[in-house]
Amino acid sequence: MATLASELDIPDHTLVDRNFDQRFAMRKDLREDQWLVRNLFGYGVLRYEDVIGILRDKRWHSATSRLPELMGVTRADFIARQRTSILSAEGDEHTRLRRLVAPAFSPRAADRLRPFMRDVMNSLIDPIAPAGRGDFVADVTEPYPIPIICELLGAPKEDWQLFSRLASDILEIFSADLNDKLDLVMAAQNEMDEYTRQLIAERRAKPADDLLTDLIAAEESGDKLSNDELLMMVNAVIVAGTDTTRNQLGNAIALFSEHPDQWTLLAERPELAPRAVEESMRYFGTVRGTMRFASTDIEYRDVLFPKGTFVSIGLAEANRQENVFPNPEVFDITSSAPAQPQLTFGSGIHYCLGAALARAELQEALPLLAQRLPGLRIDGEITWKPDGVGIFGPAKMPISFEPGH
Repeated sequence: MATLASELDIPDHTLVDRNFDQRFAMRKDLREDQWLVRNLFGYGVLRYEDVIGILRDKRWHSATSRLPELMGVTRADFIARQRTSILSAEGDEHTRLRRLVAPAFSPRAADRLRPFMRDVMNSLIDPIAPAGRGDFVADVTEPYPIPIICELLGAPKEDWQLFSRLASDILEIFSADLNDKLDLVMAAQNEMDEYTRQLIAERRAKPADDLLTDLIAAEESGDKLSNDELLMMVNAVIVAGTDTTRNQLGNAIALFSEHPDQWTLLAERPELAPRAVEESMRYFGTVRGTMRFASTDIEYRDVLFPKGTFVSIGLAEANRQENVFPNPEVFDITSSAPAQPQLTFGSGIHYCLGAALARAELQEALPLLAQRLPGLRIDGEITWKPDGVGIFGPAKMPISFEPGH
């Protein structure tokens, strides 16, 4: 007979320290001895098999739609305007949306942007290369994704600055002080919606080789995306595809700065880029965790979780599990691909829709950076972003390197 989760004698693991090394030192024993812990939102799972088990169980729903609630937002005007997103939809609605849009997010679709990605990255390196120093966040990671997202959607170059401002304001939805920024977020969402409506009208009249045209044309058995659903997809691309790439690239560079031999190796052997990306995401992923809630009473491993129970999913912890990843505490881009995938992209029906695009962006950026920033080192202190809702990375990262490349 299942035991009610609230009646279990399990550790309380509400964690506030984001120090990377300390976090894993503290959690390693828990991961080995305890599959379930209590935390600030309810419960948490840390083991790979349980992370996979919950993410692939359709009874556990994405908590993305309940993010304002979790962050204490009570303003009715903000809550009322939140629309269903592919990031939070469930059941038949999610299946339909995913089926319609998946071809537009294929590896082939991402690959057509690779030359543009290289051009963007070179244009960001060029101004700092002669000096041999810079702030990697301000100079590279912050501006890198926006031109790519704009090119992906078909937004013209003259709109990049506008798009960057709106994207940055919309992404404040992930701020710890969201309550203080609701007006800013709503104004940016309104302005982005109006901009996107104009872009949709233009693409309906004059199709192009871009994601928005692909989404407009997406059809199966006569079913198509509505205008509101197209707006939702553009917003999802911005929310899911901007900050994640920025932070993951920053985390990877911080990691490589501690492994200069592998940085040099990547410059010499750019074919290692795919493994470098997967290993960086496993060892130091920007998406540290995600949340699910029970859509009904759920029994799992002889524990009863009542409907509405929140469970946090420890992606970062699962990525360090010893019986899944050989030598999990060692960062090695020459290691053979493990039998099981790293989980920073998630698993189950909400597996990252933009995984192919993110992989392409990182695979193009890392070897190019390794070749043009030889002797990379951190030149001062990294300022890490404060606790948020799962996305983690550097806010400032002073670097130096051999100039002139």
